[in-house]
Amino acid sequence: MTLQQLKYVIEVASRGSMNEAAKRLFISQPSLSNAIMDLEEELRITIFSRTNKGISLTNEGSEFLSYARQVIEQAELLENRYLNGKLSPQHFSVSTQHYAFAVNAFVNLVKEYGHDEYELALRETKTYEIIEDVKSRYSEIGILYLNDFNIKVINKLLKEAGLQFNSLFIAKPHVFISTHNPLAKQDLVTIDQLQEYPYLSFEQGEYNSFHFSEEILSTLSHPKSIRVNDRATLFNLLIGLNGYTISTGVLSSDLNGNEIIPVPLDCSENINVGWICHKNASLSPLARAYIKALEQAIQE
Repeated sequence: MTLQQLKYVIEVASRGSMNEAAKRLFISQPSLSNAIMDLEEELRITIFSRTNKGISLTNEGSEFLSYARQVIEQAELLENRYLNGKLSPQHFSVSTQHYAFAVNAFVNLVKEYGHDEYELALRETKTYEIIEDVKSRYSEIGILYLNDFNIKVINKLLKEAGLQFNSLFIAKPHVFISTHNPLAKQDLVTIDQLQEYPYLSFEQGEYNSFHFSEEILSTLSHPKSIRVNDRATLFNLLIGLNGYTISTGVLSSDLNGNEIIPVPLDCSENINVGWICHKNASLSPLARAYIKALEQAIQE
């Protein structure tokens, strides 16, 4: 087993194609394929499942990829420290539903742990893609929620992907509304009171099932409904149209200003927000630091 073979595996997993990986690595496809098959034979495992539709990681291949990435990162640290005389850029990626506290934690992570060079990624995206990102190790961790309605569907996907859910906090539902909204002065709002205002939710694309919705009570109908793709647009519509969305109630005024506030919703549901990762995964130092930053952001 060589470092070069490990790099080959990482590239193939990243591209999802032997041909594309070969182009990026500037070697022939047969040479790449043979190198990986030699590695599989040496280790007596099957890293990639090969079919007419393409290749994909096996369960043992997914576990192997995790270790391969750690080895390569450590090798790069050694090379940069002793051959180049400088630290290697830090790597970390997280995929998340559209939570302001996740961004706030990311900001604090960079401020505290960012060196002169780093390669970090914060991906606010759709629920299904969060699971896929972590499954394929595009992101080390993902952030989403579970409740009584979606837990069976989400847990099934997590189990099939070899992932586990780790709870951060359990919240009562709130609505985010503008401070200018007539309901902003109330201590509690009801679903009926919200009917005259535009309901804002995040688009889930191809997987637009109720179970993948970022907002609870997703099966309810709304006279006025708008779907958006990003948090900034949603917040602008909250203010501009006196709209509302349903979320956890955790909001950072440092990043989002004081024009949007959370108001408790009269509802018996609970929202269990947590992070997902591969089972028995050895998290990177930055991933562990980010989880601590999440916990701190939530407490604040």
